[in-house]
Amino acid sequence: MTGRANRARLIGAVLVVAVLAGCASSRQRQVEIESMSAQEIFALGEQALESSPRQPTATRYFAEVERLYPYSEWAKRSVVMQAYAEHKRKKYEDARAAAQRYLDLYPGDEDSAWAQYILAISYYDEIDEIGRDQGLTFQALQALRVVIEEYPDSEYAKSAMLKFDLAFDHLAGKEMEIGRFYLRQGHYTSAINRFRVVVEQFQTTTHTPEALHRLVESYLALGLTDEAQTAAAILGHNFKGSPFYDDSYRLLTGRGLNAEARGQGWLSQIYRQSVQGLWL
Repeated sequence: MTGRANRARLIGAVLVVAVLAGCASSRQRQVEIESMSAQEIFALGEQALESSPRQPTATRYFAEVERLYPYSEWAKRSVVMQAYAEHKRKKYEDARAAAQRYLDLYPGDEDSAWAQYILAISYYDEIDEIGRDQGLTFQALQALRVVIEEYPDSEYAKSAMLKFDLAFDHLAGKEMEIGRFYLRQGHYTSAINRFRVVVEQFQTTTHTPEALHRLVESYLALGLTDEAQTAAAILGHNFKGSPFYDDSYRLLTGRGLNAEARGQGWLSQIYRQSVQGLWL
C-alpha cells in the first residue's frame, strides 16, 4: 500500500473517531441535562442568553425545560423566555410564534403583558429591518394597541404608546414619500391624493406641516388658488412656527395671494373643523 493511501486511511480514521466522540459528547450532555431540575436548566438558559444572546443556545435550554417539565411553573416561564430569546436574535417570526403560543396557553397569566409586548415589538423592530413595510406597520399598530388597551397598568404600556406613535408616523412617512415622488414627476393630482391622506388620517403626526405645504405647491401648480390658500391658512393656524409655513407664505405672496380659507372643498371643511371648531 502506498504512503498516500496510508495517509488517506489515517485521516479517515481520525474523522470517524472525532464524529463518534462528538456524538458521545452530545449524548452525555443530553443525559446531564435530563438529570437536572427545571430550575437548573432554566438557569443555564439565562446564562446562555446573557453570554451569547445571538446564539440559539438559550432557546434550546428553555425548550428543554418545557419538554422535560411540561406542567411546571418553569415550563410556563420558559415559553415566554423563548420568545424573548428569539427576539434578541432578531428571529422575529419565531419570537412572535413563541409569544403567541404563550398567550394561547396561558391567557391572563402574569407574563401575558410581556408576551404581548414581545409580539408587538417583533413586528415593530422588523419594520426597520426591511424598510417601511406598511403591512408590518399595521400589524405592529394592532399588537401595540392590545398592550395599551388590555394592559394599561403594566410596565410595557408607556413604551407601547411611544412605539405606537412612531409606527403611526411610519405610515404617514410612507404616504409622504410617495407623494413627494409624484410631485417631483409633475403628477400633481396623484401627489395631492397622498398628501390628503396624511392631513385627514395622520393629522397628529410630524408629517402634517409638510403635507399641507406640499398641497400648497401642488394646487398652485394646477392653478387651483382657493385650495392652495386654504391649505396655507390651516398650516399657518396650526403650525405657524414651522419653516414649511414660511415656504408656503413666500409662494403665495409671490403670486399676490394670502393664506386664507376660500372655496368649499375638502380643505375648507377641515379649516372649519380644526380652526373654527364648526363640525356641522
